[in-house]
Amino acid sequence: MASSASAEEKIEAPYGSWKSPITAEVVSGAEKRLGGIAVDGRGRLVWAESRPTEAGRVVLVKEPEKAGEEPVDIIPKEFAVRTLAQEYGGGAFAVSGNMVVFSNYKDQRLYNQFIVSEDSFPSPITPDFGGPVVRYADGVFDSRFNRYVTVREDHRQSSLNPTTAIVSVGLNTEDIQEPKVLVSGNDFYAFPRMDQNGKRMAWIEWGHPNMHWDKAELWVGYISEDGDIYNRICVAGGDPALIESPTEPKWSSNGELFFITDRKTGFWNIHKWKEHKNEVLTVYSLDAEFTRPLWVFGFSSYDFVQSNGNNDLIACSYRKNGRSYLGILDDVQSSLSVLDVPMTDIKNIISGHSCLYIEGASALHPLSVAKVTLDDSKSRTVDFCITWSASPNITKYNSYFSLPVLIEFPTEVAGENAYAYFYPPSNPCYQACEEEKPPLLLQSHGGPTDESRGILDLNIQYWTSRGWAFVDVNYGGSTGYGRAYRERLLDRWGIVDVNDCCSCAKFLVDSRMVDGERLCITGESAGGYTTLAALAFRKVFKAGASLYGIADLKALKMETHKFESHYIDNLVGSEKAFFERSPINFVDNFSCPVILFQGLDDKVVQPDQASKIYLALKKKGLPVALVEYEGEQHGFVKAENVIFTLEQQMVFFARLMGNFKVADEIYPINIDNFD
Repeated sequence: MASSASAEEKIEAPYGSWKSPITAEVVSGAEKRLGGIAVDGRGRLVWAESRPTEAGRVVLVKEPEKAGEEPVDIIPKEFAVRTLAQEYGGGAFAVSGNMVVFSNYKDQRLYNQFIVSEDSFPSPITPDFGGPVVRYADGVFDSRFNRYVTVREDHRQSSLNPTTAIVSVGLNTEDIQEPKVLVSGNDFYAFPRMDQNGKRMAWIEWGHPNMHWDKAELWVGYISEDGDIYNRICVAGGDPALIESPTEPKWSSNGELFFITDRKTGFWNIHKWKEHKNEVLTVYSLDAEFTRPLWVFGFSSYDFVQSNGNNDLIACSYRKNGRSYLGILDDVQSSLSVLDVPMTDIKNIISGHSCLYIEGASALHPLSVAKVTLDDSKSRTVDFCITWSASPNITKYNSYFSLPVLIEFPTEVAGENAYAYFYPPSNPCYQACEEEKPPLLLQSHGGPTDESRGILDLNIQYWTSRGWAFVDVNYGGSTGYGRAYRERLLDRWGIVDVNDCCSCAKFLVDSRMVDGERLCITGESAGGYTTLAALAFRKVFKAGASLYGIADLKALKMETHKFESHYIDNLVGSEKAFFERSPINFVDNFSCPVILFQGLDDKVVQPDQASKIYLALKKKGLPVALVEYEGEQHGFVKAENVIFTLEQQMVFFARLMGNFKVADEIYPINIDNFD
């Protein structure tokens, strides 16, 4: 039936049974992800993209010479651009002029390569340690000493407690030396940034038990003629009476240091350092978030734009009331002009030649990189065009898309509300009878210090186009709403997130938007923990799916990697709380079906988290299934596994609580205690 069918022409069928062209194969094909963007010396965009069809390989690509031509792969097929620093990576490459330095996935060594010549081949610039035991991220070029300054994570002495430092790597490929340590002694470092003359370096550091967003410090070091740091000064974060998390330091063209911090207001706003007074000034104050938590290296929430005057303007993005805005900030005038662009979520901004490149998305646009041209005053958008898209052919499904509605709902704490994006069922060819309410799939995001962002995600549209309602919850503890909202979860993980997810589901039931007898919950990583905790400690949901989720908090604390090794101490609290909030200790409380998915190479959540809860639920007699993937880590990147995970969740819920038959031909896996 044509997608323009009127309501009278629609086929009446139960929710969940609708046929949709947004198949799991289509979803997996749209799973390309970005690993960073940069601009080369000729003004062309360079980016790293992951390809599910190549087993998740991340490829470095450059914009074509002429419009209409295909982008060009820079690196040979035997290379992949990915760093495993802090396990989550990011900042795996940097470009200066016509040279790129990147971290190669297989051996984790740094390589450089010229990106103009098609016959250029990568050359290593760091030593071969016989395996991927030394990792690098978030690097920048230092032209003064012809070197590359980067964060190094060294696992040679200990895999569980690697040492982290800021080091310099010579760019001479004929004489590879051990990197030179510039800054060390703390647990974590990020954002080493050189000024234009190579005489000062800014960086961020923090230590256990804090995560970066809890408390961090911004330092500036002065570089000697030998390339060492001979003097250093703490710019922000050193005052014990002032809790803040500075991030993203950048030097302007006239040598001023800008950065983002959340001092005093609890919102990440842009500030600058007056060096001669060692004084921090607010550039512009707004109850909005101008950056995001440091889960990965190398992101860029703002950049400098050349103006016709003497001062640089700042192109920035900020997040307020569930959406992002693109703006131009005038430091001298202390003014902020909002630019009109069709993106409601903006992740990265970099300046190009007379333009901006922004990475973002919206409810109608998938993850994309857009080229934004401004007028001479830099206050108005004159052109907006998509340079790269995760799903360039996605527009043919527009009539099936469900648009998110931002909802605010009451929590169990009087006077405190939480937020979510609600997606109603949407299919131009089908409708259900008036009396029926749709089943609901509630998603609890990972992190948990993270945020659902209300953008076009075919994973969600897969469900809504088949007649499901879907809600993506930003429970207390999520980012995007300031420090106070973020800290609702301190000492209360497994309580606040669970309560808020349950409150959201009940709100939708009470609003007659979903069927209270067909409520399902799903989540990845920390969201998988919230899923299992909700099923163990509450009786709201009828089935659940946990993707590499956590069942045993104490085991996670003992086994997880260094970056998060103290994270859950702040989120959980006492030893008693660790026991009482671990679903594995309360299997008798479970009363509904559960399906689990786990990568066997996961270093963040150990695979036995899934296998132990699976065996316990199987022994109890509940319907349960476990899917394990060889070669997958913390997050599935292979197309075949993305497809299988999505389809098996769908058919699992349909068989065990949906009261409908899915339209797709999906062969279900065996469910213990059911088949």
